[in-house]
Order: sequence, then structure tokens, then C-alpha cells
Amino acid sequence: MSTLHIRDAHVADSELILHFVRELARYEKAEQEVIATRSDIEASIFGEQSTVRALICEADGQPIGFAVYFFNYSTWQGRRGLYLEDLYVSPEYRGGGAGKALLKHLARIAVDGGCGRFEWSVLDWNEPAIRFYESIGAKAKSEWVGYQLAGEALQAFSKG
Repeated sequence: MSTLHIRDAHVADSELILHFVRELARYEKAEQEVIATRSDIEASIFGEQSTVRALICEADGQPIGFAVYFFNYSTWQGRRGLYLEDLYVSPEYRGGGAGKALLKHLARIAVDGGCGRFEWSVLDWNEPAIRFYESIGAKAKSEWVGYQLAGEALQAFSKG
């Protein structure tokens, strides 16, 4: 069994994070949608004004996965929450507890930070992830539907 270690990511991990982002996008059948560069990762996660944080998961000193998260806010709770943007473990390391370890680490950050909730999204076709999330007690949201403005639609709406 490998020894897992989770650490805060540093700016020197920017290329590694981008590598994991591309692997995740490939898994989600959306690799063509990744337009981020190493410089984008450096600025958006590690820049002075950034509110985003990242973790690196290592097995026996080898990077095997990552998580990117930020704090959001609930007016109903009057507290912040933790939103997991991405979590990914390389395929050859799945089933060894790395994903669960990353989620537990994030849950501790949320609890220690006084968060009222810990949230994320999953693609509706990703049955292995859905089963895993349900096995740890996570519940799918039932009445809420996510919306997004992006690309040309965002540009057009902002000018209208």
C-alpha cells in the first residue's frame, strides 16, 4: 500500500496542475475545452488577488492527483462554504483511497474554517463517482439546476 500525502500546492506546481486538468478534461470527454495555460494557472490560483486554492496528492512522493477549491457564501446560513471545483486522481492510482483522502482533507478544511457546507458538482453520466459520493454520505441536490453564462453568451449579455 502506498503512503498518501496531501499538501498545499505551490506556484511551482502550476504545470503539474495543468497536466491534471488536461487529464480530467480527457476523462470528461472535453479536452478541447481546456484553454488554460501554465501562466493562467499561476495567476488564477497563486496570484496576489486569488481566492482559489489547490492541493496535491502524492503516493510515495509521486504526484497522483489534485483538488482545486474556493470558499463561497450562503446567505441562508450566514456562513461561508467550501466549493470543490475539481478533484482528480490519475487512473492507475484509483481505488487506493486517494480520492477519499482528498475529500476528507477538504472536509477538515471546511469544518476547521467554520463552513456550513461542502459542495461540488458531478457529471450525470459519471456513475462511479456518483456511487462513491453517495457512499460517503453526500446527497445530490434535488430542486436546484445549475446555470452558466460563458464565452460568447457571457460577452453578449455583459454588453446588452
